[in-house]
Amino acid sequence: MPGKMKLTTMEKAWILYDVGNSAFILLVSTLFPIYFNAVAQQDGLSSVDYLAYWGYATSAVTVIVAFSGPVLGTMTDFKGWKKPVFLSSMLLGTAGCMLLGFIRHWLAFLIVFVIAKCGFSASLIFYDAMLGDVTTQERMDEVSARGFAWGYIGSCIPFAAGLVLVLRAPDFGLSQMQAMTAAFCIAALWWFAATIPLWRSYRQLHYVPAQPHVVAGSFRRLADTLKNMRRHPRVFWFLLAFFCYIDGVYTIIDMATAYGTALGLDTTGLLLALLVTQIVAFPATLLFGRLSGKYSPRMLISVCIAAYTLITVFGMTLDSQPKFWILAVCVGLFQGGVQALSRSYFARIIPQEQAGEYFGIFDICGKGASFLGTMLVSITSQVTHSIHYGIGSLIVLFILGFFLFQKSCVCPEEGKR
Repeated sequence: MPGKMKLTTMEKAWILYDVGNSAFILLVSTLFPIYFNAVAQQDGLSSVDYLAYWGYATSAVTVIVAFSGPVLGTMTDFKGWKKPVFLSSMLLGTAGCMLLGFIRHWLAFLIVFVIAKCGFSASLIFYDAMLGDVTTQERMDEVSARGFAWGYIGSCIPFAAGLVLVLRAPDFGLSQMQAMTAAFCIAALWWFAATIPLWRSYRQLHYVPAQPHVVAGSFRRLADTLKNMRRHPRVFWFLLAFFCYIDGVYTIIDMATAYGTALGLDTTGLLLALLVTQIVAFPATLLFGRLSGKYSPRMLISVCIAAYTLITVFGMTLDSQPKFWILAVCVGLFQGGVQALSRSYFARIIPQEQAGEYFGIFDICGKGASFLGTMLVSITSQVTHSIHYGIGSLIVLFILGFFLFQKSCVCPEEGKR
């Protein structure tokens, strides 16, 4: 692959959306848990219950997206549907993100958080499904990697602005809560602004013929796809593998700050460490994009899964700020690679005209919120009364994901058209 790949206008606009929406997901893994911890403490919640309720909320997102995502994704495969449904989801997420900063009750916060993250997660279904429209098969790995890479570094801009406000709130004449509110609003506006180029330039190239009854037709097509999934063994086994290992990845992303906070680690140190994760992930993800031209996706994805297994083992020993910093750097080295390569690998093995439908199913397996992972952490933490054992339970997901992925790679490519 060439050292420098010149991006098209459409590819740049698509990548820019990753820059915008990543600001929200960075808040989810940093300021949101801290803000929720503050309002939860006011109502007397223990650290174990705080971590568990946060996990239940993120799991609820996956349940909702699991039921709605595939049907909406199938609908967007019809001509002219993908862009408006994508924009509606984005607007739901940005509005919810802004509103969260004005809420001062823990239960209300969790409800709005679920709504906002559902909008975010749904928008990613349609965004990922656009990959086949904005680039070619040969460029998918690197374009996908650049999306994640620039998303990591771009999200640091609104996050850094918000972090300055939070850490220096008195200097700006703001209370801690008011500074948090401003940080949420900055991230929401950043996300919205980064969407505008894709909003204006995107054109749906792959689609299925329009039907008179779109909703009913979407259910029929989705049912047929699920019924005939056995005819596409590579897609079927990859989805099972992805369900396991990416749930573990997203659980670590979603609950890292909540985990550190529950352990009583310094809040400022946690935020700065996770900022380092974003910075490290930028060159690391670009490197994985370049390596995809020399090594097979099977090898690169397998390396990432194995690395996450070791990261989880190390996470069980976490008891100090320096260890959290080491954990943050290690996560940054592999986080973008496994996400980007999984997305482009899946886009390559599915029928392009059914991308929305297939990415709706893909999203159930982890992008929505990491249902199985967060439930494992929450339940294990409460049953064992140990946060360390809760995090350690993720090892099972990575081991299962590794072996299922190896099986998917040796399947015949019957599902590819």
